[in-house]
Amino acid sequence: MPMRGCGATWPAMPMIPRLFLPLLAALSLGLPAPARADEAFELWLNPSVATELDSRTGLELETAQRLRSADDQREDTYFFRLWLTRGVAENATLGFAAERRINDGGRDETRIIQQLSSRHGFLRTRLRLEQRMVDGNGGRMGLRVRSRLGVQAPLDTAGRWAAWGDAELFLTLRPTSVGGNTGATGLRTQLGITHDLTDSLTLSAAYLRQEDFDPDGPNRIGHAPIIGIGLTF
Repeated sequence: MPMRGCGATWPAMPMIPRLFLPLLAALSLGLPAPARADEAFELWLNPSVATELDSRTGLELETAQRLRSADDQREDTYFFRLWLTRGVAENATLGFAAERRINDGGRDETRIIQQLSSRHGFLRTRLRLEQRMVDGNGGRMGLRVRSRLGVQAPLDTAGRWAAWGDAELFLTLRPTSVGGNTGATGLRTQLGITHDLTDSLTLSAAYLRQEDFDPDGPNRIGHAPIIGIGLTF
């Protein structure tokens, strides 16, 4: 989700790097690898449209289509996510979202999301808290924290091309079902490029690796190219 702001006077806001220590520890020490893993190829599409309500406030509709093979016993996923963003400093943005997620085969889900994104030179950080409600679970609410650390660098002097990479640790505080896993339950890594085709149209392409940890069986790993298109008006 892009960070917005144009011509506003911003308050100083120091970031708190220690919020990302769990992610740094996971990346530096490594997480236990399973003896075997369940791996499959996927294709992710990520179109979005956004507009600015004022110099610090934005509204964005983000969608995703995650296409998987039924032969791998993985269902397609589609979601629609409405964001309200607010710049709280020159390099920081708060975001609030409501999401409806549809999974082929059932177990559709509603999520409420709060997040803080920031920039520090070429470093990018994001901390997200999710409240997750899966249909058919009697209204039980799961809680999950997602801590992401990345880098981004321009590829041209005009600033229209950029390369980026990040890693995101999934920490489940309360599972969506009784007896579900808690603690570190997933790790997502991405490498990609973005291109501002015009002032209002951005294209992106990336490779994503998603690993879901399963203490009772093989970890589930997805390899996916991601194609994104973002329209701003």
